[in-house]
Amino acid sequence: MILTTAGSQPSQKGPAKWFTGTVRIDPIHSPAGPSRVGAASVTFEPGARSHWHSHPLGQLLIVTAGRGWTQCWGEAKAEIRAGDVIWCPPGHKHWHGGTPDTALTHIAIQEALDGRMIDWMEAVTDEQYRG
Repeated sequence: MILTTAGSQPSQKGPAKWFTGTVRIDPIHSPAGPSRVGAASVTFEPGARSHWHSHPLGQLLIVTAGRGWTQCWGEAKAEIRAGDVIWCPPGHKHWHGGTPDTALTHIAIQEALDGRMIDWMEAVTDEQYRG
């Protein structure tokens, strides 16, 4: 068994090449073979969001605090709140983040396929975000 104590892993700033606005990533679990499961707690400040992306084996989001939005390509934007659980199927292009006036925190859980958990794409435009 491996016990990772609270606060023993440093927070990371969400890089601008993958996020718009202020995003904090707190690692929960990084896969070590043969496991392929990774998890992180991600906090989006108001107005912050991920870029469009997909996951080769899908992603499970568990909203733990706040209120935010998520959207799948070609579908309407959906509001998400603490307690909501979202499954993003493999290869499904989507984004998620806080609302303009509310922060959002979720736990993101995904598996790696050939060492790859996320395929990053273009930034969500302000028009797409507000739409």
